[in-house]
Amino acid sequence: MKYYIAAMTAFVTWGFFSLILKPLHHYLSADILFYRVFCCAALMLIIGLLIRRRTLRENIRIFQNMTKKQRLQTAGLTLGGGLLLTANWFFFIYAMNHVSVKATSLAYLVCPILTAVMAALFLKEHLNKWQWAAVALSAVSCMMLSYNSLADLFYAVVTAATYALYLISQRRNTQLDKFLTLSIRVIFSGLILLPFFPVFSGPVPAEPFFYISIAVIAVVFTIVPLFLNLYALKGINSSTVGMLLYINPIIAFSLAIGYYHEPITLLQVSAYLLILVSIVVFNVQAFFRPVSK
Repeated sequence: MKYYIAAMTAFVTWGFFSLILKPLHHYLSADILFYRVFCCAALMLIIGLLIRRRTLRENIRIFQNMTKKQRLQTAGLTLGGGLLLTANWFFFIYAMNHVSVKATSLAYLVCPILTAVMAALFLKEHLNKWQWAAVALSAVSCMMLSYNSLADLFYAVVTAATYALYLISQRRNTQLDKFLTLSIRVIFSGLILLPFFPVFSGPVPAEPFFYISIAVIAVVFTIVPLFLNLYALKGINSSTVGMLLYINPIIAFSLAIGYYHEPITLLQVSAYLLILVSIVVFNVQAFFRPVSK
């Protein structure tokens, strides 16, 4: 149950991301991405070098004792995860501030479907008939939501694919400490973005609000939920984590309607109700399975 709680906490947190991100809409999407990643990288580097030095030494020793194949696989999955996270963050920020809040909500509706199918195909994770039925219900709801909205659908698929691939890849990345591998990915992401900063960044922001917001995004909406997500993957499979991801867009969709007053149709409401049904169907066996003694 603790792994479910970790996953749900991460996705509930991400559901409220628009509250801190939307007020920054007048800044370039690239700038928000740059400062978010650089802030996360700096914080995690400090934590790793000053607070978790013993863990760092132990994991260096573990890495050195791996076979060559294991080292290559671990390095590839870790750095590849950094690339996927960087792409996901950029497309999410761009869609949130320049397309619509509903576009980002749709992205994380598509993501669980892709994650469940990829997990079954590539990781051989077993889905029972009820879980496949839940995936089918989710697919129908996404098609309903994308009706007459090709731009939303395009950004949804791109954003979803990057995060689904990230979840799948990190399910296999279990050799080293979770926080350490997350730190490496974020720092690697910062190194990827660093050469682009002088070319694509705007004027240096002068408002303290911008830097306070970036700090909140870095800690509350990046480091903490990403770590909880990785922790959840230790105890539950990728497809289940992917389906719990639906908590995120349901909250985001509710904010789009009630807080941002974006237009809503009966078709969209019906689609989200169908998603709620699919979440229950997919996870009902896990929640009602008898606890082993």
